[in-house]
Amino acid sequence: MVVRLCDVSDAERSRPYHHGDLRRALIDAALEMVAEHGPAALSLREVARRAGVSHAAPTHHFRNKAGLLTAIAADGYRLLARALEDAGANADDGSTPFREQGVAYVMFAMEHPAHFAVMRAPYLLDADDAGLAAARDSAGEQLRAGAVTLPGTADATTPLAAWSLVHGLASLLLEGNIRLAAGDDVASLARAVTGHLGRTGVDR
Repeated sequence: MVVRLCDVSDAERSRPYHHGDLRRALIDAALEMVAEHGPAALSLREVARRAGVSHAAPTHHFRNKAGLLTAIAADGYRLLARALEDAGANADDGSTPFREQGVAYVMFAMEHPAHFAVMRAPYLLDADDAGLAAARDSAGEQLRAGAVTLPGTADATTPLAAWSLVHGLASLLLEGNIRLAAGDDVASLARAVTGHLGRTGVDR
């Protein structure tokens, strides 16, 4: 089976806006568009149309396309940080916190592909946004805290190696470059891959 972006949809899908949280409705509409066409193709006018509001509504909340994508990325990093925290806290005696966090990272990407696509496009975001920086730092701190629990960890680059491993696996899956054998699942694959940390040259 080939895992493709179109095979997985975000839980948050857009709905016609009538009243209530307009900001959320715009983000949901933007996530739907990103899932279909990628973050670079996002159009504020099309987001407004999908949300059922005036074409000027997105600019009142986000100023421009970069502002809307930045809000999506910040939401994504907050979701990821919570998933990583929960996974690390729930690791049992037979697994390191990072191995479980690695599984959570890959599953986050598969379950929220539109968020993940935006988070992988920093050139489209407002790099100076404080909310984005705080959310990204929170997720990064969870990964770093988990990585230092790996056996024999001494090298300062181990957290980067660990992140590269799970980020690369998530990207390969979403791009359709990995075929899962019959009966396999993403979580089991992620757990097997992260099991190589601490056994090979990742730590010295």
